[in-house]
Amino acid sequence: MIDCVFILLIFFIVTTVFVEEAGIDVVRPDARSSIRLEKNSILIAISPENKVVYGGRDIGVQGVRNVVRSLVMQDDLPVIIQADKESSHGIFRQVYMEAKLAGAKKISFSTFR
Repeated sequence: MIDCVFILLIFFIVTTVFVEEAGIDVVRPDARSSIRLEKNSILIAISPENKVVYGGRDIGVQGVRNVVRSLVMQDDLPVIIQADKESSHGIFRQVYMEAKLAGAKKISFSTFR
């Protein structure tokens, strides 16, 4: 009986998808259309104060390239940018370009629908 429990435990551990959140709450803008994004992805958030956050820590625009490059080299993950509707469009553009320069092939913008 205990063998069955261990086999089930291993099965659930192996099949579980771990999603790393950006680390801050973002009020995303509304969208007219949407598509579902992949579960395993690199989530980068931009706060209303234009702080760029990954994994709960402020990495700034300069840190985006290093974070994305290291994660894309391990596994070709898509990048999702969650920008607050009060954040600057210029900061979003800089984050987008840094992710692109780091080698990200799929970059998406997360909105609320």
